[in-house]
Amino acid sequence: MYLPPRGKPDFPAAPQPTEGQNFIVDKDLRSWLETNSDVVTVIKKPVAIEHIGALSAQSEGPIVFENIIGKPGYRVVDMLVKHRNLQARALGVAEEDFLKTLAHRLRQPPRGVINVRTGPVHEVILTGDDVDVTKLPICYQSDADPNPMMTCMNFVKDPENGRYNVMNALTTMTGPNEGFSLFISRDTAVIFQKYIAMGVTEIPIAYVAGLPPAFEIMGNFVGIHMDSWGETDMFGTILDQDVEFVPCETIDMKVPAEAEIVIEGLLQVGDMEMMDCGPNPQMYHIPAMVPQPTVKFTAIMMRKDRPIYRAVQTVPETDHQVLPRLCHEALLYTRLSEMGVDVKDVRFPTWGGAMSCVLQVNGAPREGVIGDALLMMMSTPLNNGKLAVAISDDTDIDDPGAVYHAIATRCNPAEDMVVVNKTRGHPGDPSGTPIPGDAFNLVNGKLGIDATIKSRLNPADFERTWPKDWFEQDLKDYLDDD
Repeated sequence: MYLPPRGKPDFPAAPQPTEGQNFIVDKDLRSWLETNSDVVTVIKKPVAIEHIGALSAQSEGPIVFENIIGKPGYRVVDMLVKHRNLQARALGVAEEDFLKTLAHRLRQPPRGVINVRTGPVHEVILTGDDVDVTKLPICYQSDADPNPMMTCMNFVKDPENGRYNVMNALTTMTGPNEGFSLFISRDTAVIFQKYIAMGVTEIPIAYVAGLPPAFEIMGNFVGIHMDSWGETDMFGTILDQDVEFVPCETIDMKVPAEAEIVIEGLLQVGDMEMMDCGPNPQMYHIPAMVPQPTVKFTAIMMRKDRPIYRAVQTVPETDHQVLPRLCHEALLYTRLSEMGVDVKDVRFPTWGGAMSCVLQVNGAPREGVIGDALLMMMSTPLNNGKLAVAISDDTDIDDPGAVYHAIATRCNPAEDMVVVNKTRGHPGDPSGTPIPGDAFNLVNGKLGIDATIKSRLNPADFERTWPKDWFEQDLKDYLDDD
């Protein structure tokens, strides 16, 4: 797919609804892929499971592998939400409306789910000796991993209030019905501690693959919410329609009825093994050995007709970096707007290693506003605002070269930078100082950069010159078809 040199792929606009039709009708992944087929790449040639990661990471948009060597009858999909255009398609809105729409829906009350007895994911149910996860098209994540690694959505249930927490944790496959978990989110860790305090050593968990991207966006929410709602309570809110859940086969949990594949399991928190941490969002393979729970897989539920496994390749410039940050962007949009900032967009760019945040503002803010905004950006829920940058609306937020140019030409370091020392940093930051006894934080400094056009300066001085008819002329029009 052609990638123009101006920051983002040249995707067409999302399909528009016909009169009387609600665009947001895709409650399952296969319907979403069909609706958005104009940006989906389908690979029909045979592909080895070891090569899917390398191939999908080169795609700018959704990619489906239909012929996986040794995995007949399965499909694999990746790259559903890498760019803003695709994220907007997940919610069924225009690209320019994505952030404010997501921010608005996150402020709505939980819609909850509708519990039903059966659904499409119940078409095939495997238990006992028939449970063999090695038959599924679970992909390798890095050249440092000896085994395939599952990256789909993990559902766990709070034993006290029954609410569900969802995360995209890494789980390594070590056999037909066993593996071990490589990462536990903060909210999930709190739930695990409740089970352990109750004397429970086997914690039910459901690995859910093949949901529409709107579910994935909500499932990666990180913030204060577990005392009032769980991520699954908001699935219908984000999708703007009711969502059905069905019971699992071997564990006391419910999962989306329209899922493609569900793997049920029991985390053995009483049987911890020393394992390395694997790849993290910053794309470093951290060799530190930490105790990780093993998991016993107890059932597989899936669709009958070519079920789709959702891979999330953990390399730079992929969904792996994007998904956990979309709700952060929406939360910052709300908080900054409430502060009086005229926000045009907020972005945690993939090229920032998941630790930088860019704010785009309309016009020239009054003195002091950007300083306050930078401090807010540096205190995001995952402490991943290590580098906060503010730009004006004429700087392309998707183009790292344009952002760097704004920093180089519109920032006076003596006046337009703020350094904050000894703050909580992201646990995956290799430059930070670990906090003894705290697995989710470390200590580092943070940098805020005001690269906007300043009201104290002449805006005309920042008007760049371009070749005549720069935006009207396209080199592709002059290239031979062959």
